[in-house]
Amino acid sequence: MIKLLVKTTFAATVISLASAGSAQSDMPPIKLAPPPTGIYHAAFPDFGPEESIVTKQRIRRFSDKLNGRKIVWGYFSDNWFRGIRFPKNKVETLLEEGVVPFIRLMSRSNWKEGCADKKYRMENILSGKFDDQFRTYARTAGEVRGPVMIEFGTEVNGNWFPWSGVCNGGSTSTAYGSPTLADGPERFRDAYRHIIDIFRAEDVHNVTWVFHVNGYGAPHNESWNAYSAYYPGDDYIDWIGVSVYAAQTPRELKSWNPRFRQVMDDVYPELAAISSRKPIALLEFGVVEHAGKPQWLRDALTDLSSGRYPRIKAMSYWHSNWENGDGSRSRMRLDSSRAALAAYRDALTQSAFIEIPVFARGPQLAGRHVGIPGFEQAQPDDPTEQASKDEPADEGTVLPAEWFE
Repeated sequence: MIKLLVKTTFAATVISLASAGSAQSDMPPIKLAPPPTGIYHAAFPDFGPEESIVTKQRIRRFSDKLNGRKIVWGYFSDNWFRGIRFPKNKVETLLEEGVVPFIRLMSRSNWKEGCADKKYRMENILSGKFDDQFRTYARTAGEVRGPVMIEFGTEVNGNWFPWSGVCNGGSTSTAYGSPTLADGPERFRDAYRHIIDIFRAEDVHNVTWVFHVNGYGAPHNESWNAYSAYYPGDDYIDWIGVSVYAAQTPRELKSWNPRFRQVMDDVYPELAAISSRKPIALLEFGVVEHAGKPQWLRDALTDLSSGRYPRIKAMSYWHSNWENGDGSRSRMRLDSSRAALAAYRDALTQSAFIEIPVFARGPQLAGRHVGIPGFEQAQPDDPTEQASKDEPADEGTVLPAEWFE
């Protein structure tokens, strides 16, 4: 069907999908849908060391480095160091730039890696301990003037975050739920469902939910730590995402620095098997500066655009530098060298990579495509989507004006 170009812009303020006083229950869900063809171009555009310094300058600076190419979403962390509070100002900053806000719910109270941080353990979430905060968070998200993407449990199959399966029961199966399922993944699955159920109870309709695993789990190749063990289900999740990195530190360059294809070929079958119909996003990928980085970037984008991984409908580079515990510095930003930036910029010119989002009205991304003010809608490339000359043109869906007041 033809997607409608809505003749409206953001102007000085962003546009509301649900005015604060309206009956939100009358609204169908608005979701970021996969593009009919091509792959969304998105990024974590260096929002600082806490991954949450969201400014217009940083968004524009990233676009400028890519000769004006825009990103579909801006990925940032919502750390719960000071409690669970919706990052409204950051979300609105992204929307004002015509970028979909993508929030990583980071359920941690400090920066310590591993299992030491127990404040937001899955059992505490499941017990309802934070329900009041989640309800307030959900209501504020529902009042946001535009679409929002949210993920909970970044790289949950690893062992470096406190929400991981390892830190919440691991492979044991006798302390929670089904005796045939590992407690760690089962607790996470149910905690994620619990959060989404709260949003649904608050009639929130503008959130696209994402499930995020790491390419290689820790522990690796143990059946209890499989991607699917953590998956909340197709009724809860809209997109499935993965992190695929090569060397992330100068030290790793000496021992482990695989080509993008080497990792993605390995993890893609299991990733695609999680669901037969959900779109897949490469949520994080990158490599630190070294002589081979330009070719690594070039090869990665070529493999993505070739159709080698047909379910992948979005990619998001982790554009960031940081200092490691040993004093070394990881330079993963695209502009870590002129050659690296030029390689990515040139590869991005392939027609497969697109910067105009498509939104769907209706559950499970199955509804009619709609135009949302501030996000110019692309016309479909697939000729089968064009209206027949013998049939009246399908002009898509115009959202009621009162939803934007």
